[in-house]
Parts: sequence; structure tokens; C-alpha cells
Amino acid sequence: MKKLAFFDSGLGGLTVLHEALKQMPQEQYIYFADSDHAPYGTKSSAAIKALVFDVVDFLVQQDIKALVLACNTATSVVIKDLRQQYSIPIIGMEPAIKPAMELPSNKKTLVCATEKTLAENKLQLLIENLNATDKVERLSLQKLVSFAENFEFEGLKVHTYLSQSFSPINWVEFDSIVLGCTHFVYFKPLIKQLIPPHIHILDGNKGTIKHLQDRISLNTNGETFPIEFFSSKKPMPATHFAPCFTLLNQ
Repeated sequence: MKKLAFFDSGLGGLTVLHEALKQMPQEQYIYFADSDHAPYGTKSSAAIKALVFDVVDFLVQQDIKALVLACNTATSVVIKDLRQQYSIPIIGMEPAIKPAMELPSNKKTLVCATEKTLAENKLQLLIENLNATDKVERLSLQKLVSFAENFEFEGLKVHTYLSQSFSPINWVEFDSIVLGCTHFVYFKPLIKQLIPPHIHILDGNKGTIKHLQDRISLNTNGETFPIEFFSSKKPMPATHFAPCFTLLNQ
């Protein structure tokens, strides 16, 4: 049976894989964290492209039927080039701005992402295509990636960083916050504590898995399989990633 590969710069894509496991438990999964080179969000486009193509060359040799690029930064930089190079379905991440625009209160949304995602033209085109230029504010939460990579999902340093990042925001003008980086999903509980209760917290994970389901033939034989984990091409035991799944299962 062919496998589904999930690829991220590090641990963030596990939040997308977690959603896939809930919706499609009978698939066979590979997860690749390029942790030796994380974070991607502060790198040049050329560096990101070189890293991503090297990993995808490795993954297509693992007999995969589709690839989920579970990294908003990599998606924004390189997904067009990947689709031109490879024939398998390649599913990327998109910040959940469209669902945010469909909320009934019609207020602004705050898109939080890495510096690279916020700077890329792909995000600007998405906002323009949704006629949302006047309704979207951007905020870099780049440091959350490093916190996540160090398994720091809570604590004083993270709390202080988020509090200071959010301090200029006049939440009365907003109805939603979009988590435009898969690493940020780990911090949902803390973010919820720090923002007013009327603010919806949105991410693109469910939409990504729905798109994946539309593009592949699903396995229906009733079996489940252990996940193969790699960290920058080195096989890793599942126990290394266990703290992430523990948090996501809460």
C-alpha cells in the first residue's frame, strides 16, 4: 500500500498529521521533520527551495501516493515549483482567511504567521482575491516556532512573548485570529487565555485534510499502521514526538 507523507520544517506539521489520523486512521503515514534546518521562516526563498526539493526527492523514493507540505512557509515559497516537478498530488497549507471572512460579525481578522509567510506574495494574493485587504492585519509570531521546536508549549517565557506581541491589538475591531503556521496550533490553549472570548481562533488543518481526501484513493481495508518518523532523513522513534501528540490529544 502506498503511503501518505507529511513534511514540515520541524514539529508543526504534526498538528496536521494529528487531524489526518482522526479523519483517516487506516492510512499508512510517513512524517518528516527537517529539524536540522528549522526554522524555515527566517531563511531566504532560495535556501527554502533547496531544502524542500532535497527532502521531497527523498520522500518520493518511499513509495508515497501523496505529499502534504504541512508548512505554511514552505507552501508559500515553493509549492508551485514542486507541482511542476512531481506527478503525485501535493497538498499545501493556506491560512484560514476565507473562513474568517465568512464569520457573521464582519470585523477584521488578525493573521499570525512566520516572517516569511507574511512577506510572500502568495498571502497578499489570497487576501486580494477575497477582497479582504481592509479586513486583515498581520502579526509575526516567529518565536513560537523556536518555542515549539524546544517542546516549550507553555511557561513564563511563552506567556510573556505572546502577551507582549498581542498588547498593541485593539481586539474590539476583530472577530478572529488566524494561525497561519502549523507550529502555532500547539499554543491555542494559551492564546485562548490571552485574548477576549469573542475572538474565534482558526487554522487551516481541517481544510487541508479535506483537500487531501478529495485527491487520493482512501484505504478501506480496516488495518492501521505505525507511523514512520524521520528527522532530517534520520529515522526517529515515535517516543521523540510523543509530547506533541499528548498535548494535541488534550
